[in-house]
Amino acid sequence: MEFRVLIVLFSFSAILSSCTKEVNIDIPGYEEKVVIDGRIETGMPPIVLISKTQDIYSPTTLDAFLNSFQSGAIVTVSDGTTTVVLDEICSDNLPPGTEAMAAALFGISEAELANYHICAYSSFNPAIFGQVGKTYSLKVELNGETFTSSTQIVNPRPLNTVYWEQDPGGNPGYGYSWANLSDPAGEYNAYLWEVKRINMVDGATKDPNFKTTFSPVINDEFFNGQTFNFFYENPFTWDDNTVASSDKGYYKQGDSVAIKFSTMDANVYEFLEKKYMQLQTAGNPFAAPTSIPTNIQGGALGLWAGYSPSFDTLYCIP
Repeated sequence: MEFRVLIVLFSFSAILSSCTKEVNIDIPGYEEKVVIDGRIETGMPPIVLISKTQDIYSPTTLDAFLNSFQSGAIVTVSDGTTTVVLDEICSDNLPPGTEAMAAALFGISEAELANYHICAYSSFNPAIFGQVGKTYSLKVELNGETFTSSTQIVNPRPLNTVYWEQDPGGNPGYGYSWANLSDPAGEYNAYLWEVKRINMVDGATKDPNFKTTFSPVINDEFFNGQTFNFFYENPFTWDDNTVASSDKGYYKQGDSVAIKFSTMDANVYEFLEKKYMQLQTAGNPFAAPTSIPTNIQGGALGLWAGYSPSFDTLYCIP
């Protein structure tokens, strides 16, 4: 019996060893590329940040991130009539009186501006501020290379109404932000949803800047020409340790919420849709790989985006 068991074990190990094959995986080497992150929206100046891609195996520190930004570029924006060369503006060395606008552009509070050396290209010349219906071309010249793009500020599509509704399955006094939208028929539309709470806390609004929700972009592929209601969660609660787990994602009764609802062209939507899809599936080994497109020509990565926002204020009361 023991001899037979040994024979079976030997045969089984031989089969396993015969199925073993050495596999060599050729991982492509790191290729540094320019990354352009630019935007222009109605009534606001253009802003363009230029950086370099980082090796996936390099340290992910704040210093490495800040050092990736590129200086010395010539950045030009044109609406077809007016052409402006943008100025290089750094967050810790701003022209007096521009702090509030710079804070909105950089996405950080005025108090934090001087703490970071973030440089971008912009202009406070109102002749190049965003206007509905115009197409804006971008040209970036850096280290002998030229990158170009264009984007349009399309017509805004304001919401019909906004309202707060307590979630029947949640805690009393907590609910989502709701809105009603009439999507125009027979044309393409894409939307971006951003929010911030404007409750006053210690003399300042509770949230200094707008923030996107979990899945903030959508196009009208499945609701073209329809009028419908939809809701979004409160994105500020997910990382807030002072909010109970049962209350995360909700707005609290008594909150005041500024809603920024923007339209964009198809190229901008395609980039953002893929970007947020990748963020949502990051680390999931079973998720399909996502390739994020770019509307930058010349070999750079990134996005030059035009937005047409409309604004509403939501008071979270029954």
